[in-house]
Amino acid sequence: KLVKPVIGGLAGAMAASRVRKAGQLATLPRTEHDMPIGMVGLITLLCLIPVGWLLGHFSNISGLGEHTTLLVAGGVVFVVILSFLVSAVCGYMAGLIGSSNSPLSGVGILVVIIAALLLVLGVKSMMPAEAGKALVAFALFITAIVFAVASIANNNLQDLKTGQLVDATPSLQQWALVIGVVAGALVIPPVLDLLNQAYGFLGAPGADPSRALPAPQAGLISALAQGVITGNIDWSLITIGGAIGVGIIVLDEALARTGKSMRLPPLAVGLGIYLPTSTTLMVVVGALVGAWFEQRADRGPKAEATKQLGVLLASGLIVGESLLGVIVAALVAFSDKLGFADRNAPLALVGDNFHDAAIWIGGVVFVAVTWAMYRWIGRMGRAV
Repeated sequence: KLVKPVIGGLAGAMAASRVRKAGQLATLPRTEHDMPIGMVGLITLLCLIPVGWLLGHFSNISGLGEHTTLLVAGGVVFVVILSFLVSAVCGYMAGLIGSSNSPLSGVGILVVIIAALLLVLGVKSMMPAEAGKALVAFALFITAIVFAVASIANNNLQDLKTGQLVDATPSLQQWALVIGVVAGALVIPPVLDLLNQAYGFLGAPGADPSRALPAPQAGLISALAQGVITGNIDWSLITIGGAIGVGIIVLDEALARTGKSMRLPPLAVGLGIYLPTSTTLMVVVGALVGAWFEQRADRGPKAEATKQLGVLLASGLIVGESLLGVIVAALVAFSDKLGFADRNAPLALVGDNFHDAAIWIGGVVFVAVTWAMYRWIGRMGRAV
């Protein structure tokens, strides 16, 4: 399903490049003015320089220095091929249904298994037995690079889709996205380090399980890398999972041929199998609230305007929660310097015995505020 649009996109870029070289760029519609494909290739090659340096540096500090050349050369080829394939899948899905529904973690399972298998076949036999942990770390590190590329593809494809809807000039968007990647590379690592200092991540060394931030996908991917490299993975479970996936795809296609609206999306089923309910429950709740709001909007005089305002409100809630989370994490991380008495809860106004009541009160207040804001948005949409 994805090969055809990917090939079509590359063919379109090549055709536009030929027109540009012939000096006839003005004959193309403005919405077809993409960044020159040669410039895209040059930027890609330049990005591979820090990737190679990172792989070499990681090899040296993890005890794999004797095989740095092999790991760097093979790692760069691995990153290029797997990043292209994973970005094609994830970016295409993000362009269709949004980056929050992109199958990055699911596809990442395949990436880490392939990386670990290649390390077992190509390097492990030349390493002492105690180098297993270093190989696991390298497999996770190179998978993280592929994840970063795919995440960028998610964001870029969603942004480009938005630009297409409003007839933006693609080349200007693409240059802005290049700048955005550089800005993200400068901002995201300090924020993640801040969260690690404040709470830690569940499963990481030294993290307090009662306070650590959950990372179920990371835990699963780490377990797979260790299982493949140490040789104690239960391949029958992988086989069963693959068989279940094939069965769900076949059933979903059969349901699609009936012409009815009921479907069984393989991605949704897969996420439901390996992600805990605590991680996915609010996504389901949000989908139900969104469906309810859109049904109410359809009964109004200006349905589309109301729906767009509802999307803006939902986006604001997501971004607001993220920003407040970073601010609170900063207060926790720097509580000692700021003079807070309790590092674990610098903003606490009550004792620990208020914990259970706070969950219920907070939940009720959140529902009430959300309901009131959507009522307000509904009235605003009808007045537009």
